[in-house]
Amino acid sequence: MKIAIGGDHAGFEYKQKLVKKLEELGHDVKDFGPFSTESVDYPDYVHPLSTAIEKGDFKLGVVICGSGNGVAITANKHQGIRAALCWNEDLAALARQHNNANVIALPARFISYELAEKLVEIFISTDFEGGRHLNRVNKIACS
Repeated sequence: MKIAIGGDHAGFEYKQKLVKKLEELGHDVKDFGPFSTESVDYPDYVHPLSTAIEKGDFKLGVVICGSGNGVAITANKHQGIRAALCWNEDLAALARQHNNANVIALPARFISYELAEKLVEIFISTDFEGGRHLNRVNKIACS
């Protein structure tokens, strides 16, 4: 699967490890940055990542910052993005099953790396259930 990943300096170390793990699992991963722990502005990385997903270049995305909020808010400014802030396994599964989320947002300062990896694995391996959820998801976009 083609997966886009990005975030900010607070998520840099988790991002680096997740890129390696996803590639080991056979996924085609594009790292949108940042590329160091130097302080950066997450919108500079999350907007290009979100645009690439909207264009169909990537199926899913992973965004990571300290709280997960900034990257989720930024990604969700894009009409074709449904980013879900997840900090436990149930939320990661439900984001895909019920909301057809296409981006998972992770709070690096509040979860362990091991949990982050597990959440990403759940997110990318869970399918949208459709059915009663489809009508709701179709009402999310403003345009």
